[in-house]
Amino acid sequence: MRLKLVKQNTNFDFFSRWKMWLGISALMMVIGFVSFAIQGLNFGIDFRGGTTVRTESTQPVDVAVYRDAMAVLELGDISITEVFDPQFDADQNVAMIRIQAQEGQEAVTPDTIRAVQAALATAIPDIKFVSVESVGPKVSGELIKTAALAVVLAIGAVLIYIWLRFEWQFALGAVAALVHDVILTIGVFSELQIKFDLAIIAALLTIVGYSLNDTVVVFDRVRENLRKYKKKPLNEVLNISINETLSRTVMTSVTTLLALISLYVLGGDVIRGFVFAMIWGVIVGTYSSVFVASTILLWLGVKRNWDKPDANVGNQYANIDA
Repeated sequence: MRLKLVKQNTNFDFFSRWKMWLGISALMMVIGFVSFAIQGLNFGIDFRGGTTVRTESTQPVDVAVYRDAMAVLELGDISITEVFDPQFDADQNVAMIRIQAQEGQEAVTPDTIRAVQAALATAIPDIKFVSVESVGPKVSGELIKTAALAVVLAIGAVLIYIWLRFEWQFALGAVAALVHDVILTIGVFSELQIKFDLAIIAALLTIVGYSLNDTVVVFDRVRENLRKYKKKPLNEVLNISINETLSRTVMTSVTTLLALISLYVLGGDVIRGFVFAMIWGVIVGTYSSVFVASTILLWLGVKRNWDKPDANVGNQYANIDA
């Protein structure tokens, strides 16, 4: 017996309360903007600057022991990651410790580094300090600009791709959904003050890809049904298309969330921020594909006869209140 999360031949009306769904999205985006303007993001070491200490020991890396040893120093944001490499010996256990730059300083001072080394040497007697590297505020500022540019270019590339594959109305609907997803993700990180680093930028770009994939599936079915149901109002065609792809959308989202939730619970501190961003992104990406991208498409209207390359484009069939 096949598992079905959504029964066949559903007939949900996704546009009967389109104003409410867009209102909820607009409200959440405003909250995200206000939170970002007031308290900003809790930038990690990648964007704030700091020092990286690479250690080596014969004892297995226990993140809790490392963290407890440095807790008394009150250094703020500390990230501890075990490094794996097939070329390492069996008793070669390497850890990467990142310490945020202290207030008013370019990097962690030599005195602080010595204090860290002394604290770790007390907890792990045979520890060796292989290297110490610092990232200054200037480099961190460049990383912020590069990360923001990467997200903007990704969304711009999506706009061009959808425009060429479909029509400009589809492109604007897809980009509106992507901007919606990115803003809500940044907003929730600002509101909850979860650490924001380069891994979260990677999550944002992954969310853009996931949301786009979901949106393109719906838009492909819309294009097919526009040829099939030439006399139906646009809102009915959109409802039919979303209902026909709903089972696939829900199944994909649920199976992805199962894997992500497992990683969030069992994956540890190192990837928890990234996985949280992905979980949130899958939820809002699924929502935006149905309620944001399609509603924008309904509002703008599309050409009705895809057999004619020069068909007029208009919204005379986009009877939203129907």
